Amino acid sequence: MTAARRTPAPPRDRVLAAAMEMIAAGGLDKLTMAALGREVGMSSGHLLYYFRSKDELLLQTLEWSEGRLGAERARLLTRTATARERLDAYVDLYVPDGHRDPHWTLWLEVWNRSQNADDEARERQAAIEGAWHRDLVALLAEGVSRREFRTVDPDRFATRLRALLDGFSIHVAIGLRGTDRGTVLGHVREFLDESLLADA
Repeated sequence: MTAARRTPAPPRDRVLAAAMEMIAAGGLDKLTMAALGREVGMSSGHLLYYFRSKDELLLQTLEWSEGRLGAERARLLTRTATARERLDAYVDLYVPDGHRDPHWTLWLEVWNRSQNADDEARERQAAIEGAWHRDLVALLAEGVSRREFRTVDPDRFATRLRALLDGFSIHVAIGLRGTDRGTVLGHVREFLDESLLADA
């Protein structure tokens, strides 16, 4: 008698990409373990074996998505351009594409669930935030050293700028009237002109 063949589990990246595609197509309501399992040919129990919970699946999907954004951010920030041009590229990458942007939809859900998250999950979220922050601090410091920007404390300025970007980005992602992507980018660029370029 031949032993039944086991269907190999799909690669982790395929599962996380499928989760992201489902969020993009139907929002978080459509992303259930059962629906994702059907999409990738696994049972919901098998998915739970690998991810332990939906919270863990969401956090790993966010980390996967952030890895892709991090590579794009590195490409934009290391290209030959002025510090201001690269800062604009950073802002463009940060702000959601529009209402229900899948990456921001996922971020908002992970943030919401983080109220009850354990220390390890919080540290992983902090690592994602930290990567964006460090890149912004380095870019601001470079702009100041080259006299493209007026003298500011890069860390303090980055903290405030990211708080501004987060607030505007939430408005764009939830579709708040009067805060479409173009309007938000205009506000941010005006703020940067006034706060970084004056007296440079």
